[in-house]
Amino acid sequence: MRFVLIVLALALVAGIAWRFANAGETPKAGSEAPNFSLPSQDGTPVSLQEFRGKWVVLYFYPKDMTHGCTIEAHNFQRDQPKYAERNAVVIGVSVDSTDSHKEFCAKEGLNFKLLADTGHKVSAAYGSLMNFGVAKVAARHTFLIDPQGKIARSYTSVDPNGHSAEVLAALDEIQKGSH
Repeated sequence: MRFVLIVLALALVAGIAWRFANAGETPKAGSEAPNFSLPSQDGTPVSLQEFRGKWVVLYFYPKDMTHGCTIEAHNFQRDQPKYAERNAVVIGVSVDSTDSHKEFCAKEGLNFKLLADTGHKVSAAYGSLMNFGVAKVAARHTFLIDPQGKIARSYTSVDPNGHSAEVLAALDEIQKGSH
């Protein structure tokens, strides 16, 4: 019996190590942003390709209606005119359903797209899928994608309170450098 428990424990540890070693890596600056098509809160599909020629702030967040996610969404909403001035759009992604996104947008007054990655494929492609107990959620990561579809910046350590300002400052820095 003891031998069986040891073997099971080793198998569990090996499985956890394999999962972490094979978790998707975040795309690096300069690489092509993984394309996707996901349904938004209104049920219409949204594809990254639709935004060629614009800057895209693609942010992943864990869960609708939670404290940090609400703060982050409010700040992106508040700054919508500033993003528009910079030829940029904000797109949020979580593994929540379209119905959950619709309710979150209505409750919080959000008018940018929130995409439902219920199959976890897009979150995984961006290295932004994590285990939270028995559930999988999107990690709080953001990718700034240039008008040609390449990753300009990635953020894997995000403070929801000042993140929108941080992304706007990066857009200013990058756009200033390209003129």
